[in-house]
Amino acid sequence: MNMSKRIFSKFLLPAVLLSVCSLGLGAQTYGSYTPYSIFGVGDMATAGTAYNKSMGGVGIAARNNRFINPLNPAAVTARDSLSFMADYSLFQDNKIFRQGNSRSASNTMNIGDLIITFPIWRSSAMSLGVTPLSSTGYGYSYNVTDPSIIGRTGNISYTAAGRGGVYQAFAGAGVTFFKRLSVGAQFIYNFGKIQKSFTESFSNSSYNGATNGHTIQINAPAGKVGLQYEQPLGKNASLTLGATYRTPAKLLGRVESYRYSTGTAATDTLYHNLSVPGAVSLASEQGIGLCFRYADKFMVELDYTRSDWRKSGMDKTEGFTGNLTTGPGRSSFTTSVSEAYRLGFELVPNRNDIRYYWRKIAYRAGAYWKNEYYLLDGAPINSYGITLGATLPVFRWYNGITFGMDFGQRGSLKDGLVRETYFNFSVGFNLFDIWFQKFSYD
Repeated sequence: MNMSKRIFSKFLLPAVLLSVCSLGLGAQTYGSYTPYSIFGVGDMATAGTAYNKSMGGVGIAARNNRFINPLNPAAVTARDSLSFMADYSLFQDNKIFRQGNSRSASNTMNIGDLIITFPIWRSSAMSLGVTPLSSTGYGYSYNVTDPSIIGRTGNISYTAAGRGGVYQAFAGAGVTFFKRLSVGAQFIYNFGKIQKSFTESFSNSSYNGATNGHTIQINAPAGKVGLQYEQPLGKNASLTLGATYRTPAKLLGRVESYRYSTGTAATDTLYHNLSVPGAVSLASEQGIGLCFRYADKFMVELDYTRSDWRKSGMDKTEGFTGNLTTGPGRSSFTTSVSEAYRLGFELVPNRNDIRYYWRKIAYRAGAYWKNEYYLLDGAPINSYGITLGATLPVFRWYNGITFGMDFGQRGSLKDGLVRETYFNFSVGFNLFDIWFQKFSYD
């Protein structure tokens, strides 16, 4: 246990403290920045660790005893006996925005995940962790240019800003039957805080401006179940079929809505209301994946996920609908069906090579296409990209550092929409140790 204590004190404990600090600073900083996060609960995060993200986000059917795979609760049983595993990652989000002739850019950083897994009894194991679900971060302005209006009132400007995020803490367990069929389940607790504000201001002091806003406190329990069936193909190859289902999650938090009139003399409260989200919920999700693996050298996986948000109620509830009113420069938001197709592969030339270090590295690549859970003015918002990554072995056993890159695009320049070109980077720390073992000599 001495080695286990050193690993925990040097690596895992600082990661826990950094995660707590990051969650505490979530209301003051941007975890992600995109104008599309004005709608619903914000911009949905790509699920998984740096290991998953470097392969296009696949993992529903992946079984790997060297890495934690949180995308399928059943995958927790793919491990060496008596092993303790931990994963901590960070990601950096870099975007370039274009709308018509306007351009801007953003750079943000946030935690990716903090997960630990350990065995329970024989072929069963348990996992605990915290991962981001969504992030809200935006800021833009719009000036009224109609001469017939500004001739009477002076210049009018409209600004909007938002920040915050939703995280999910989970505890899960899995068990393997007959050495081929693995099943697992997770309890998920979604929590977070989102702040959105909208301001109208007049250059003419004879007119009062107005500040509208919403503070959304989110609490939503949910669950997730998964299974994996692994079929051997000869001596060194196998084919694994995986499936997952995440339950819908009714929001149990509260929505604070307000409207203030601001002027040179005084500020008046025009409206202030505290309410529960009511019929608003996070949508369920279904996923299926197929993975082919050859020995400890090569694997390729194809995943498909689908999530129907049309009955989530977000496009009809104050605080979730985005802009307060429709009009020029303000898109209308309606919920839709989100789908994603993901492809990823991994190649390890020779994991046990003692001469060339580069042959022991796990190289990965992937590609994906997905559409968001909403429509803007009736138009779908799609994104696509490619991923690259590698895990560098460190020390002994399965410890390593994973680096991943994601190059992609979301949206288009049609109908006044915003096109995002992004370059995202992630780094993950994979910790592995043998715990719970009995030594022959003390």
